[in-house]
Amino acid sequence: MPVPLESAVEKKVCVFARNAGWLVHPKADANNRGWPDRTFSKPGVLMFVEFKRPGGKPTLLQLHRHEELRKRGYTVHVIDNVEDGRALFA
Repeated sequence: MPVPLESAVEKKVCVFARNAGWLVHPKADANNRGWPDRTFSKPGVLMFVEFKRPGGKPTLLQLHRHEELRKRGYTVHVIDNVEDGRALFA
């Protein structure tokens, strides 16, 4: 069975999050390498999500960007499957 693409995981999770009342924002600057794929927000909550295909891992640059964001108090998640994404936004 083929492994789902990152885009398939991202699309399904984003649809679920929108239906659960989250605002879903695409990457603001495509030229800012390593930045998380999406920003999700609800009143009082802002978090970043990096999507990967199942079993995929962030690159070293992505890990560096995630750490920069966490040091500033933001929440960053790495999601590699639809089930974990749905659980995050349920």
